[in-house]
Amino acid sequence: MDYRVYAVKRADREPLLRFMLDALEGAGCRILAHTPPTQAPFCISFETSTGERMGIVAYAFFANSQIIRNRPPDEHRFQIKYGSDFKSLHPIWQDPYMLYTTLFCGIDPERGHFVGADPVLHNPTPFSRSIEYKEHHSQAILRHGWYCWEREFNGAPETPVEVLVGGTANHFLRYVRFEREALGEDQGHRQLLAERAATPLPPSGLMSAADGPWAPAPPTARLHALAEEFQLDAHEVLDLIANARRLKMAVRGWVAEEHLVRALRQVPGVTDCVRDDGEGQPDVSLRFEGSRPLRIECKNVLRNMASGNVARVDFQRTRAAKDDPCSRYYSPNDFDVVAACLHAVTLQWEFRFAPTTALDGHPKCTGKLASNVRVDQRWLYDVQSVLRTVA
Repeated sequence: MDYRVYAVKRADREPLLRFMLDALEGAGCRILAHTPPTQAPFCISFETSTGERMGIVAYAFFANSQIIRNRPPDEHRFQIKYGSDFKSLHPIWQDPYMLYTTLFCGIDPERGHFVGADPVLHNPTPFSRSIEYKEHHSQAILRHGWYCWEREFNGAPETPVEVLVGGTANHFLRYVRFEREALGEDQGHRQLLAERAATPLPPSGLMSAADGPWAPAPPTARLHALAEEFQLDAHEVLDLIANARRLKMAVRGWVAEEHLVRALRQVPGVTDCVRDDGEGQPDVSLRFEGSRPLRIECKNVLRNMASGNVARVDFQRTRAAKDDPCSRYYSPNDFDVVAACLHAVTLQWEFRFAPTTALDGHPKCTGKLASNVRVDQRWLYDVQSVLRTVA
């Protein structure tokens, strides 16, 4: 495998490797192979009790609650650091064949729990820096066994929202499966998947028990052309997607946009409504009552609500250009309308709309839009009213 390997001290890292190996064996897994504790990240291949073969590449770091001067006394943290190159950005490897699952986590062997961060959000990452969490988060992990929360950024409202997950050793295999499932998800759906991870899946593997009793879809009158081409029935195609990480990730990324296009095409006055899958382009283009082409960007809301039971959107790109930190933020000229998909909160594919001209400006980057967005009274279900303001 072509990921970068760092030399580390055995005494410093062996407890982390031992935690993971013991946790997997405790879950009934048989360890097939693993790298030594003198090199990081740690690579482990194993077979589950049902015969499923899996592998992880774990960027694992020590988590602790050591008191540091001028830091909150209830703070825990894990230091992101391998080697001595603290000037470069270091890539966080993902297996292009999706046979291995990447973990990016802190492990507290003394307390017997781990805290996982989103490896995609941290790719690439600088060394050395820390990820912090609180004593009450650690207590919640120990109490519940599996727990998730939004990372707190005191005094830094423009920092991208990040969902952390934590678990005790007996939930480590669940964590591996969760990161395999959550790869590339926005933070709202990452949290939704983390909350659902504690619930056994129904036979389809596509829904959680929280969605209601599982029942097979009603038979269709005709076989879909794609199923016909694949020489599989429709259910076999869905099962194929459900069990192939790359396929499911690609399909899931299009679902919100597909629901948005379907909803917009039903709006009187809307014509030429198409998706634009070009890199860096708004998601949907349409005309309204003969207007110029209007550009609409689809954004998923976060799972946690703001005060007043108001949905939130983390409205920024994942990373900025190296020489322009303001390039992380959107401009009102990038598109005409933003559609906030409420699925992460309501579990329904519904939308509220706002023109970019109605959104708040960024407090520091002139000409850019604020990233901390509340889906408040400026956002409407009535998309016709919004389209008329920008047409």
